[in-house]
Amino acid sequence: MGAKEAKWLDGRSIEPLKLRGNEHVADMIDNVFAASGFNGRRLAEAAELFGRMIDNNATIALTVAGAMTPIGMSGIFSDLIEAGFVDFIISTGANLYHDLHRPFEMPMVQGSASVDDNELADIGVARIYDVFIGDEDTLMATDKVILEALKDFDPSKPFSTATLHHYLGKAVGSGAPKGEKSFVATAAEYDVPIYTSSPGDSSLGMNLIVPQMFKGDVNLNPILDVIETAAIVRDADKNGVVEIGGGSPKNFYLQTQPTLHQILADTEKGGHDYFIQLTTDAPHWGGLSGATPAEARSWGKVKDAYLNNVVVYSCASLTFPLIAQYVLSRKKARQPRRLFTRIDEMVQTLKDVASKNDDFKRNYESLYKFS
Repeated sequence: MGAKEAKWLDGRSIEPLKLRGNEHVADMIDNVFAASGFNGRRLAEAAELFGRMIDNNATIALTVAGAMTPIGMSGIFSDLIEAGFVDFIISTGANLYHDLHRPFEMPMVQGSASVDDNELADIGVARIYDVFIGDEDTLMATDKVILEALKDFDPSKPFSTATLHHYLGKAVGSGAPKGEKSFVATAAEYDVPIYTSSPGDSSLGMNLIVPQMFKGDVNLNPILDVIETAAIVRDADKNGVVEIGGGSPKNFYLQTQPTLHQILADTEKGGHDYFIQLTTDAPHWGGLSGATPAEARSWGKVKDAYLNNVVVYSCASLTFPLIAQYVLSRKKARQPRRLFTRIDEMVQTLKDVASKNDDFKRNYESLYKFS
């Protein structure tokens, strides 16, 4: 073999895969998926990268799009939180809302995608692909639970979605018959902040119109979410993320880096250190939210276009449980960071650093006074 060929042909030899002896999930990933190709190999690379994030003590975010809690992913989120493998979360509001059914024993059941939706609508059953949810027994009943849980919440002072969800999680954890079934409750117990990048775009936001209209101003301020997530990222020694799907949660996490260097002229971070995305989308349609990690590098969202980045092009209902089981099997639990308890401190540091940054002040000195 010539030198030019050897440069490209020094990889691991691909041999017939052996299932015997690899009955456990983590062994299957290490010795079957990792020894193959295509997205099986990408899945193994993602599992290994998640493990490396944990080993290197990164502050790890989980972003959640798509209908994950309706199919039961709440339990896996809770497992990762309890192990210290997820430090903060950015989710669609819908995933948080549907997480709140089960702790109050309100059913979501397996159904079918091959049904007459006119008939479902007529009898009061909502459908999420092959999941059925009762309008009255689950959706409307959950609405009442949310408003009951928030009846003593003071909405008069500006608050972030993390503050709202922490309060709600505490209420669910202490008041629901099956509070352990809620990852929102688990996150509150472990002081894991949960953010929603589009707080009005779900039934949680829909329910907030009641106190807004009949109790007074609900001062939910999404700009506080931008500030707090940037402060969390700036505070970390290393940053990593597991992205389930794309959507607004994906970019809301990734934009923390441009918030620092583009808006605040704070160049300390230089992009996220680790990036995993589980998606069925493709970049050439323009809908891969936040695009590939290589494209994200051009925006300064990740530290390197190709290193420590893995995209698994497959359904997260398959890939996420496998990757989560891998790290839960292979890695020792970490002490929880309890970032929610440190938000004010981290935000104050973010502000102090900006107010002393000559480059930042020079950009805006004609508009603002800094002290």
